[in-house]
Amino acid sequence: MTPPPRHFSMLREFQLADLFTLLNGFTGAGALLSFMRFVVDGRISYFWLGTALLPVALVMDALDGRIARLRGQASPFGQELDSLADAVSFGVAPAAMAFAAGMRGGWDALFLIYFVGCGISRLARYNVTAEALSGRTDASVDPGTAKVTHFEGLPIPTSLALVAMVAIFAALGRWQASLPLGALALGPFTLHPPAVLYFLHGSGMVSKTLRIPKP
Repeated sequence: MTPPPRHFSMLREFQLADLFTLLNGFTGAGALLSFMRFVVDGRISYFWLGTALLPVALVMDALDGRIARLRGQASPFGQELDSLADAVSFGVAPAAMAFAAGMRGGWDALFLIYFVGCGISRLARYNVTAEALSGRTDASVDPGTAKVTHFEGLPIPTSLALVAMVAIFAALGRWQASLPLGALALGPFTLHPPAVLYFLHGSGMVSKTLRIPKP
């Protein structure tokens, strides 16, 4: 007979790298809640707390992969966990930051939703094709090591460039009603031009022609 599953058996299967992946997700969720709290009560300290947590998430994201390789503990579970954490920290949280900073028009919302959708799609595509890419012998793969040498499309952690941009706007006082280039009334909705950069970045994440060397 099959023995009954032990309580918290999934937690017992976690590897050290998975704990760092969870820290990535925890800090991303913390940033998201901080931006929401800022929108609710306007306390600027919460905005900067959320901003500070996102680079921490990036550090955790870098450490989990390095630890998994060093300990030889890479697994499909860890890969899926990493993608879910990245979707929160580098997809949803940066979009929430933009909203908190004043990109709240109708077109802004559409572009931010598009950005998050592209990030999720990019992560799903990576998960589905990672094994297949490793078996290819084209220019994306080093034939000596059978390792992928290029990313197809922008990796989702590059969204921290948008986070840095919004943080600079906030530090200079160019946010909320003072966002650069003002607000444009286009049809029934309002657009703040910086939101277009989220649209472009999202498009870059799902591009198959954009090739980024893998470090």
